Amino acid sequence: MPISIGLRGEATVAVTDANTAAALGSGSLRVFGTPAMLALMEQAACNALAAHLEPGQTSVGTHLDVSHEAATPVGLTVRAEAVVTAVDGRKIAFRVSAYDVRGPIGSGTHERCLVREDAFVERTYAKLQP
Repeated sequence: MPISIGLRGEATVAVTDANTAAALGSGSLRVFGTPAMLALMEQAACNALAAHLEPGQTSVGTHLDVSHEAATPVGLTVRAEAVVTAVDGRKIAFRVSAYDVRGPIGSGTHERCLVREDAFVERTYAKLQP
């Protein structure tokens, strides 16, 4: 199935002490950390693509431009959405957003690139060679 504009994915996570800014080193507060929100947005984008990938194919994140606009306390759930906005060969662009029960907490854009898993891992681990 081809990847097309409008394709959607989502992901959710409960806010716990493990994904707070304090635990992730992105601040000192016990609130949902920006790195956790970014990862959740990437997960939503991956979920949008999952059923459309060929065997042995995956996607890698190449760009994020996101604002984190509201804090979420431990105990709530955060939901991220990703919507494909452009497809240019192997490059896929998304509009991403995140919400808690009170409303939007973050939004922006994200890009992923389709790659062959084995070739990507081989190239990456070749860096370990002298």
